[in-house]
Amino acid sequence: MDQLWANRAASAEAAITKRHLRAVWGLPGTQLGVVSWPPARGHRWFGTWHYWWQAHLLDCLVDAQLREPQPDRVGTIKRQIRGHRLRNNGRWTNSYYDDMAWLALALERAQRVAGVDRPRACKTLCEQFVTSWVPEDGGGIPWRKQDQFFNAPANGPAGIFLARYGDRLRRAQQMADWIDETLIDPETHLVFDGIKGGSLVRAQYTYCQGVVLGLETELAVRTHDDRHPARVRRLVTAIGEHMAPGGIVSGAGGGDGGLFAGITARYLALAATALPDDAGDSARAIVLASAEAAWENRQSVDGLPLFGNSWDSTAEIPTAGGGQAQFVEGAVNSSLTPERDLSVQLSGWMLMEAAHTVTA
Repeated sequence: MDQLWANRAASAEAAITKRHLRAVWGLPGTQLGVVSWPPARGHRWFGTWHYWWQAHLLDCLVDAQLREPQPDRVGTIKRQIRGHRLRNNGRWTNSYYDDMAWLALALERAQRVAGVDRPRACKTLCEQFVTSWVPEDGGGIPWRKQDQFFNAPANGPAGIFLARYGDRLRRAQQMADWIDETLIDPETHLVFDGIKGGSLVRAQYTYCQGVVLGLETELAVRTHDDRHPARVRRLVTAIGEHMAPGGIVSGAGGGDGGLFAGITARYLALAATALPDDAGDSARAIVLASAEAAWENRQSVDGLPLFGNSWDSTAEIPTAGGGQAQFVEGAVNSSLTPERDLSVQLSGWMLMEAAHTVTA
């Protein structure tokens, strides 16, 4: 069974490699993912910069190296990191704490899994999360600098990073406790998006569940504190009941939303492998049902998979025409055909790697 998913994950990797990976501005030793396929003209030259999509591309490359270590892929990982810093104006940081958390997670794993070490980058990013903690303002850490929106998509991944990196478990626990006290829906036990100016933002997204699940799982493994496994069990149950109809994680369209389901699958897989109990079994079942559906509903282009934005329905092959993803108020909305967006294809790849993880 694990070989089946290894093969499918390898196919997903090959699809991204063929359709999306290019040198940055033609410079040797660099690479990023073109954010659309077929690519819009400006996208081919990286005129558009989606920092957090590229961080997830790096994380998927690390997944692949974990599945099947290859010297060539270490070079690909190094090129991706170099390309990221180059396109980000020679810096690791930006104004969004959630973006930086995703890059920090990918860099920490690149070091641990592939031996590609960027200690100054990790240290720089770690300082961003530690110094932005503002309980006196109602946080948490904010979504972005000079902002009073404190949300799960920033605190979840930053907390996971702090749990893994250095000696920051106490702060990671404080972040998990803040989420648990502030953002949990008392009725469904799902995670609300955040609080803004003291008011609850009641939107509930799949990836909010995923990142909090990841944080609580890390803490369950690392602290042996009973409250964390209990929260993991509660959240896996809530995801199964409210966010995975028929056992398949719900899609959220393209643009930034294209990544949401894949992130959820990644941390369901972490829970499944880290906690061998009923919650782990439930998490594994959701990952495998989602992966089976996504694979069955894929299209095949030149023998390589193209995944749908909603794993329970047939993928649509995008064309070069039609509306493309656009930045709107700090977020990227969907292309007219969501499957065109790199985010959607990364989610499919992430899901195949998650399925391999839970069966290996």
